Amino acid sequence: MTSHQVQLFLLDVTLIVVLARGLGVLAGRVGQPPVVGEIIAGILLGPTLMDGRISDALFPAEVRSSLTGVADIGLALFMFAVGLEADAGALRGRGRLAVGAVVGANAVPFALGVGLGFYLLRTHPVRGASPTAFVVFVALTISVTAFPVLARIIESRGLFATTLGGLALATAAMVDVVAWAELAVVQALIGGGAALWRTALFVLYGAGLFLIVRPLLHRLMRAEWSRRLPTAWTFPVVMAGALLSGAATEAMGMHFILGSFLFGMAMPRTGSAASHADLSDGVGRLTSVLLPVYFVVAGLQIDLTSLSISSIWQFGAILLVAVAGKVGGTYLGLRTQGMPARPSMAIAALMNTRGLTGPIVVGVGLEMGLFDGELYSLMVVMMLITTLMTDPLLSLTFRGSVEVPGSVRGDGESARRRVTARP
Repeated sequence: MTSHQVQLFLLDVTLIVVLARGLGVLAGRVGQPPVVGEIIAGILLGPTLMDGRISDALFPAEVRSSLTGVADIGLALFMFAVGLEADAGALRGRGRLAVGAVVGANAVPFALGVGLGFYLLRTHPVRGASPTAFVVFVALTISVTAFPVLARIIESRGLFATTLGGLALATAAMVDVVAWAELAVVQALIGGGAALWRTALFVLYGAGLFLIVRPLLHRLMRAEWSRRLPTAWTFPVVMAGALLSGAATEAMGMHFILGSFLFGMAMPRTGSAASHADLSDGVGRLTSVLLPVYFVVAGLQIDLTSLSISSIWQFGAILLVAVAGKVGGTYLGLRTQGMPARPSMAIAALMNTRGLTGPIVVGVGLEMGLFDGELYSLMVVMMLITTLMTDPLLSLTFRGSVEVPGSVRGDGESARRRVTARP
């Protein structure tokens, strides 16, 4: 990079961090999660305003490549944090209620998303990829839930120690795990003749992380707890492991976020709560600076001025399927297992939030050539609106008190430890 490009790069990072943080604070003032402000910052700095003259001046091509590298590091570390939080064992002991919630929150919107995928395929034909992969990916974007944002909403409302909060966190964690597994399936489908080998290699790699790497990580953390190892060692070793794991899956032909996510899932869940909290806090501080860069880089590909009347109709269909599938599916899944109406609706509203995780999934679809620019823009706006809807829906549900049957108890402290510490 030339001296001028270095100056512009540093200026861009400063602008991104300040604008994202400022809009994030404003979002918090109106009861919205900070990610809403970060996504809006990306759209404002993109080609939507002034025919792209702002984005072209601030983010020329030679600087965008450097920003993309920074964004990828932030994204890899964030996905590690999601894997660290998403404890698939959290549903143990929660009975049929939890099963109903997971099935309703994932299977119903996924099924409706398949139908939506066939509808969108008529106007957004894929080139160089399987139509089946496109349809499955649309279903994935409809069924995803943003676990970290959901956790922050539960934290802000003081619901961690409640049955409702514990069940919502456990359900969202499992839906997250299923979503990334579905993404791996889509990437395997795109692999064509190499799909079987790619899938087998990915499964073997995941097994190696849990069977070999996880015990080594446990020893490392146990050595730190007993002070046989300086406390400064664990964090850089774990961060390096998360990045190397992402590099490994990228080398397999799978997306690097899957490797970082698997590494987070493989982290030991037993041991010092303080060590886990410190690890989560450290990752959160890094991603609070790096992740907004990802949203702005993604926003540079969103041009809302190019949308036509037909795009508005398509957006209406996307939004309708997304809300009806996620809210309706979760509500019905809980009601069929005997949960009262109001707490069922409260959890359904929480599961509808897609900020953070949703735009990341859609961005992967754009990279893989499954989504064109128009559909990518429509999906990101849908993710933004469904996230904006969460707090108002909860406010309507929480008029008065919401009691949940005591057959399923939430572990507030363990849930608190699974929240990404993003300021």
